[in-house]
Amino acid sequence: MSRDLTRLEPAMALIYGGNKVALVDEALARAFQPGDSVFVDPQGKILHIPKQERERAEEAVGRAERAFSAMREVSDAAISRFFLAFAARLEDPKVWAEIERVNAEDVRAATARGRSTTRLAVSEALRRGMMEGLRGWAEFPATRGQIVETVDHGSFKAELIRAELGVVAFVFEGRPNVVADATGVLRGGNTVVFRIGRDALGTAKAILAGAAFPALREAGLPEGAVSLVDSEAHASGWALFQDTRLALAVARGSGPAVATLGALAQSAGVPVSLHGTGGAWMVVGPEVDPARVTQNVFDSLDRKVCNTLNTICVPKVSAATLVPAFLEGLKRAAARRNTEYKLHVSEESVSAVPKELFEREVPIARAEGEVREKQAEVLAPDQLGREWEWENSPEVTLRLVDSLDEAIDLFNAQSPHFVACLLSDSPEAQEHFYRRVDAPFVGDGFTRWVDGQYALKKPELGLANWQNGRLLGRGGILTGDSVYSIRTRVTGTASGKPR
Repeated sequence: MSRDLTRLEPAMALIYGGNKVALVDEALARAFQPGDSVFVDPQGKILHIPKQERERAEEAVGRAERAFSAMREVSDAAISRFFLAFAARLEDPKVWAEIERVNAEDVRAATARGRSTTRLAVSEALRRGMMEGLRGWAEFPATRGQIVETVDHGSFKAELIRAELGVVAFVFEGRPNVVADATGVLRGGNTVVFRIGRDALGTAKAILAGAAFPALREAGLPEGAVSLVDSEAHASGWALFQDTRLALAVARGSGPAVATLGALAQSAGVPVSLHGTGGAWMVVGPEVDPARVTQNVFDSLDRKVCNTLNTICVPKVSAATLVPAFLEGLKRAAARRNTEYKLHVSEESVSAVPKELFEREVPIARAEGEVREKQAEVLAPDQLGREWEWENSPEVTLRLVDSLDEAIDLFNAQSPHFVACLLSDSPEAQEHFYRRVDAPFVGDGFTRWVDGQYALKKPELGLANWQNGRLLGRGGILTGDSVYSIRTRVTGTASGKPR
């Protein structure tokens, strides 16, 4: 027998994880109202989802669900017209001026709250990137209805056909360009629902109102094909990810927030793709030209994203030449940003680093502002996988290794199993590295190539669930055309089963 939860009391025990208990505090007990719901995340934090936030999410998903049914009657040519119209409106100076105005307000408000605005502020480069991505989807061959495989039985045949997947939900915080990128799922006949963090909500609404929604009308697509949960509350995102009508939920943002959203979706049985923690590793071979090390380090540290260089392993036998080359690349990366770098050195590798770096205090740009810190600090050997969420000052961990296999073992044991790059002139070493390293993204140089637009020439929506293991039958980079299902159609059986 079950009944709805209508009130909470202080010290009430809520069971989670099968054998764990979280206790309700007085503030939550006072705030909880009939119709509200709660969820205990894997860390034991009780999430309060007010009724009105759940209703906002349900309304948005409902619009997208109705639009998904209508999308089956929409031609691929009409979908292409939507992307072209969206891009054209972003190119319109009046439309873009309004987006810039609203974004400036968002940036000011976020700055006043002490929030990072690195990914929030729009720019001409971001505008061009959105337009190029949208026009790319307009030109991309339609795959909906494509026959993937035919099995011929003589008297009948079975065809496997690519088809639309359904309603795709996105939760992201401070990247307004995702609004344009994520509409790529419409290419395959899907629809999209956004929940956008407080920092970027105004900018995203300006993009939708000035460009996306008018483009839907102009192309003749159903209005709800692009929907927004219009709320600043985190609870609206929590409610969205528990809606069982979703075909896929995609979360982008900080590690803890993404982990919570993933747990919510999985508790409801909603497939989820998580894109939160990251931090790329670079392993250097003993024979590599120091100038190549400097360049690849420099190219891997232009800004902080999930595929930014986080940990580098340098062979002890060549440390005298390769560590200075690494430090030079790190120094140049900091100078490009008019700041200083921060270095973390694993305990057993301290002797390879100039002593003065551990003694010198430098200004380091953190999210909370500029602080003075030692330029280099010693790091415990079991902390190599710790991701440095730096704001403006490049931040990297250094570890010396005896062999390539030691570096691989360290990666497999401590890294987030994400990006692994080997600098080596040896084809045999590269092949050995590829076979042994447990990473979906493996390269031979700088780490920042792990990007849908750069590597695949498609706007990236996320990285397909590497955070919770490999996604069966899919590549690691999630793009608009990788969101699909397979339908099976049989013809030739009308006369009955063959005897």
